[in-house]
Amino acid sequence: MSDISFYTWIGLPLLIFIARVVDVSLGTLRIIFTARGRRYLAPLLGFVEVFIWIVIVSQITRQASNLLAYLAYAAGFAAGNYVGIWIENRLAIGTLIIRAILPDEGVLATDLAATLHQAGYGVTRVAGTGANGPVQLIYTVIRRKDLAQVSALIRQTHPRAFLTVEELRSVAEGIFPPSKQKQMVALGQRKGK
Repeated sequence: MSDISFYTWIGLPLLIFIARVVDVSLGTLRIIFTARGRRYLAPLLGFVEVFIWIVIVSQITRQASNLLAYLAYAAGFAAGNYVGIWIENRLAIGTLIIRAILPDEGVLATDLAATLHQAGYGVTRVAGTGANGPVQLIYTVIRRKDLAQVSALIRQTHPRAFLTVEELRSVAEGIFPPSKQKQMVALGQRKGK
């Protein structure tokens, strides 16, 4: 196999696939960051995304007769969406509000509020009326990366709580547990005294 055939049938499609995965992943992250108000990061990602895209398109137009290049372009697009969402989930950037609705049986809502407070989360408790009578609504605003931990606390305290989770665009004030890094710094300062 000649060098030209190797490049045309293997190298170019592989290069296009990888570049398209990176390009679409950046585009997916750009859209997510734009929706979350990260206005300084989104344009930078957009610049890199478009630069990669134009390089890929110029390569494909030079090799327009190569079907594998087209297939690699399409496969890279599909894989890039998946990779972009996977990266965004791993970054867990953002703030959420969790709403737990409990039957108004007194102790349940008090226990849940106390459990969340002990874990360092701010809690707002409101009385309400549901389809089956009185309920207690427990609201807490958390960092997205804490969702699994907070959901587990709620499920341990009240397994049948009705939960809803919504993304918040911005938050001013609030009570959040300190990050592990801040906890380590605080421990170091106490030991140094």
